[in-house]
Amino acid sequence: MALADEDIERLFDEECPGPVDLGSVLVNDPISNAAHHPAIVLDAATTLAEALSKMREAGRGAVLVVEEGRLAGIFTERDVLLRVAGFALDAARTTVGELMTPQPQTLPADSSVAFALNKMVVEGYRHIPLVDEQGRPTGMVSMRDLIDYLCDFFSKDILNLPPDPGTSFRSRDGA
Repeated sequence: MALADEDIERLFDEECPGPVDLGSVLVNDPISNAAHHPAIVLDAATTLAEALSKMREAGRGAVLVVEEGRLAGIFTERDVLLRVAGFALDAARTTVGELMTPQPQTLPADSSVAFALNKMVVEGYRHIPLVDEQGRPTGMVSMRDLIDYLCDFFSKDILNLPPDPGTSFRSRDGA
């Protein structure tokens, strides 16, 4: 029995959720449209204690570090794990400039969403600073920003499908 055109279209929609032009949007839309939050920008002389406090208060996983207004580095949760945790540091005296990842990969704010997503996935970044022509930070895009941006393209019906009845969930503590 042959499928009617409407059945074929319905099956295609189920196999390929989201708008037909999603690829075009990702290639043509600038990353500045996906960056939802302004970056937290700190001077390199800022103490570790203050940097951690600002990250915690804002619920952010990274801050941008500047020297003389230009991007000098990025300080992320990964830096906390690799350079802070387990070391005897004086958080009131150690500066974020001593612990940051220097000279991070950056993008101009007019880069495409697809380019930023590719760079983040391929190179394993969760945050990429956005800078102007003079190297001054203009923002930051996170993987969470990109996921939120992509989710906006999919209908709430698909995103809210009930879980498989046979699947059991673990608590977040066990994740």
